[in-house]
Amino acid sequence: MNRIMGMSILVAAVSIMAALSCTDAKEQTGDSTKERTITVQERVEVDHAGGQFSINVEANFEFKVEPQADWISFDRIEGSKVWFTAQENEGREDRLGKVKFTDPERSFFYKESRVSQRYDRNPEVSMSLSLADKNATSQTKALYANLWDIAAKGFMFGHHDDLWYGRYWYNEPGESDTKAVCGDYPAVFSVDMGPIMDNRYNDAENAIRRRVIIEAYDRGEVITMCCHLNNPHTGGDSWDNKSNDVVKSILTEGHATRTKYLQWLDRCAEFANSLKGSDGNLIPIIFRPYHEHTQTWSWWGSKCTTEDEFIRFWRFTVEYLRDTKGVHNFIYAISPQMDEDYKGGARDRLTFRWPGDDYVDFLGMDCYHYSWKQAFKSNLDAMSKLSLEKNKPCGVTETGPEGFDWKDYWTDHILQSALNQRVSMIVMWRNKYVGNNESDRHFYSVYPGHPSEDDFRTMYASEATFFSKDLPDMYTMPKGYEVK
Repeated sequence: MNRIMGMSILVAAVSIMAALSCTDAKEQTGDSTKERTITVQERVEVDHAGGQFSINVEANFEFKVEPQADWISFDRIEGSKVWFTAQENEGREDRLGKVKFTDPERSFFYKESRVSQRYDRNPEVSMSLSLADKNATSQTKALYANLWDIAAKGFMFGHHDDLWYGRYWYNEPGESDTKAVCGDYPAVFSVDMGPIMDNRYNDAENAIRRRVIIEAYDRGEVITMCCHLNNPHTGGDSWDNKSNDVVKSILTEGHATRTKYLQWLDRCAEFANSLKGSDGNLIPIIFRPYHEHTQTWSWWGSKCTTEDEFIRFWRFTVEYLRDTKGVHNFIYAISPQMDEDYKGGARDRLTFRWPGDDYVDFLGMDCYHYSWKQAFKSNLDAMSKLSLEKNKPCGVTETGPEGFDWKDYWTDHILQSALNQRVSMIVMWRNKYVGNNESDRHFYSVYPGHPSEDDFRTMYASEATFFSKDLPDMYTMPKGYEVK
């Protein structure tokens, strides 16, 4: 009797399964019988980026489309293709979804298609850049990528010592000649590393340097540091070019000048490795030593060094800071003097005594063209082209006419020259604090009361200029970039 009952149950189960088959069904219509059929594409794979995809479906009845995953949405039916949209897979694992095609009258009658989507195991990188320091901090690498990225949109306005002093004020937190005119801080803040390194290192002003650098970083601004380093061989200043033995002595093992210079580099490293923002991260610095090496007036310039000496000197400095002292928040910038229209020779001047692509990160130029707009424009063009050739961001690291009074300087000289050029920054030299001494005309940028105030605000409003409030997060890697 148990055997009979078991056979009965089996037969019943088979009958039910046949009735509920997902491959076909029959609809009774009076004396006639209509067989419903549906065939679907069983497997579909979509790109990690998402977007539209289709599933092939053949059916002799109007079916209902039911996505079984929240990242899949139904779009439309076109002939034998059913179209969907998949969201981007932003996770770190593959995902699987299903789409159900159902008889609206008989919900038991359906077909399923499996939709698979992998995560992006090898994210597509649209731009790959390379730093001299392969162990640079993540914030430093992010800044480097953003320097390249922002140049495609416009240029950052910068000003040397802008947060420290202005024409009529000194060491007043929150002050800025730029901000006093347009209501916003410069996107780039330039300051001098030299007094931190040489015999001026214990100067009380160095505490101010540290404070204003941190303030700029905390607002998201970019910091660049030149290096008016005193002469370690003679005891003179940066402009002491009486001896041709300075760099030669630094490169000589055991020489007293080398010992002193290494002590100065140690101070540079100590400062860099202790320079942290409010977020606790090391502050990235565009470090610009031995600027204007094309000229004759500095002890590292063309008058006092040979090509071989300068290149070895540059490499020695980078290697000591990077490899020996563990400084990993520097972007190394070179900045020849470019005051004239060099016509076909501009590229050669930009690459004068080039230390090598593995030792230079950023292409700069110091261009004191004064009223000669053509010189500025032609050098911008040459630098932009070299930047693209070498895949290294570029910018004007110093410029400005001393004591100028031109009302349209900003739109006519700076903005118009920079349009359609690929430069990340244009940095004006300082406005010296002179109190009420109007006879002292050592200023290179705008300040309250200057004839170019209105014109400066016009430039500020341009979509091609970036000031502090306009900046993206310069210390987060932009999408589509990698920095090695």
